[in-house]
Amino acid sequence: MLTLNRKIHRAYQRVREHNFSLNGLVGFDLNGKTVGILGAGQIGRITAKLFQAFGCRVLVYDLKPDLEWLSENDMVPASLEEVLSEADVVSLHLPLTPGTHHLIDEAALSRMKEGSYLVNTGRGKLVDTAALLAALKRKHLGGVALDVYEEEEGVFFEDCSNEILDDDELSRLLTFPNVLVTSHQAFLTREALTEIARITCGNFTRADDGKEFLEGTVVKR
Repeated sequence: MLTLNRKIHRAYQRVREHNFSLNGLVGFDLNGKTVGILGAGQIGRITAKLFQAFGCRVLVYDLKPDLEWLSENDMVPASLEEVLSEADVVSLHLPLTPGTHHLIDEAALSRMKEGSYLVNTGRGKLVDTAALLAALKRKHLGGVALDVYEEEEGVFFEDCSNEILDDDELSRLLTFPNVLVTSHQAFLTREALTEIARITCGNFTRADDGKEFLEGTVVKR
């Protein structure tokens, strides 16, 4: 969100070409903005606290809201409709289920505030890409940051730099100056990889012993 808002990705490319102009790089302060968190699991809660640290008002939508946690942390429980209509930034942290598939569709995008930002580090299929492209083309959204994409299989994690990209929707997304796409790398730290290996190897042993599987924050994501 910070990279997209302050246009760091564009500035980085500019200065490599010795272009130090600030034209077109104006962002906005997160302080005082309303942020909507969709999904208050472990990652959603941490994200909510991070936005709160910037001085944001945080709305939280969850199918089974923990009202005690929300109250203790000055978070505001909200309906999906309230989040979409009030939030300046909407961040997705939901699992993919039949009920959440294309949760952010044409109708949901039209209910979002004009100029609002959408961040998806959850699951690609939470967002209807065709509807997202339409919202971007009519300049309804201020920006979009995607670490996941609904048709990422066969593209993400691969080097396609010497190939023609067959996915027309992904190709179009990459042309927007206010869209930041990363290849499902939000989890990619040394610590997270170590934890994944620890949990996975531990579960092989526990499976052999007939014991309940271990769970970790990274795995549960």
